[in-house]
Amino acid sequence: MRVGVAGVGEMGSAIAGHLRRKSHEVVAFDTNAVRLNAIGALGIARADSLEELAAQAELFLVIVSTDEQSRAVTDALSRHADDGALIAVVATNSPNTMVELDKLCRDRGKRFIDAPVVYGASGARDGTLLSLCGGSEADVESATQALMAYSRKVVRVGPVGAGQLAKACNNLLHWVHSVSNYETLLLAKRFGIDAQHMREVLLECPAFNLTLKRWDTTKFTWQEKDMDVTMDLAQQAGLVLPLAGVTDQLVKLLSAKDVQALLYGNGCSYLGRSITPMSAEEGGLS
Repeated sequence: MRVGVAGVGEMGSAIAGHLRRKSHEVVAFDTNAVRLNAIGALGIARADSLEELAAQAELFLVIVSTDEQSRAVTDALSRHADDGALIAVVATNSPNTMVELDKLCRDRGKRFIDAPVVYGASGARDGTLLSLCGGSEADVESATQALMAYSRKVVRVGPVGAGQLAKACNNLLHWVHSVSNYETLLLAKRFGIDAQHMREVLLECPAFNLTLKRWDTTKFTWQEKDMDVTMDLAQQAGLVLPLAGVTDQLVKLLSAKDVQALLYGNGCSYLGRSITPMSAEEGGLS
């Protein structure tokens, strides 16, 4: 399949590499010349503009950072690609943006799906992402062979926007777990039990969650953006989600550095307070 990749950062370059290794014809574009040169050095064809990219593929993967970037890239590709071309937004965006871009593409004789992924950078490197797709059955099926080049599974969730909704639901659970994991291990640490040891214990317990398993590699890069999408959707739906609201506030205060200190440091901090293990005299268990 002839696949055009728009955006070859950490995720996009890994995805493009898997596509090439699975014998797809791949051409890539990025506004960052360093990234574009790096992808070219891997033997992947490069385009010098979105218009040039649009002329060389039948399926386009949009792997950018923001809704605004997805709009700009999809607008350019849908103007210049052949009729019937399929554009798939792999970026994490709002479901509402996907509905908007689907109409834009259909008005121009193009097809559109949203296909965000989970399992992050490690999944991209290993080719074990999970693609969550929104779009018609026919359009998702049309893209599946290419998506499987870097995915463990391709799941059609529903119509356009449903893939992004599934990603938002996953992200909400992930960030809820991030806050609850931190507070749980903070409790153990305060009583003098090594937090990393307690993490290993809890991975054997019913309260196990995959976020806890991958806890020391969580980057805390997109929590604010992810939770903004969740809270916007809740407002649009007229839902009161108090746990999501609290998570929205608390997770913005956490970083990968905080988790490292909690797991491996002598002390850590939370909500502006420095936390150290209690001595036996203070009521600790050590």
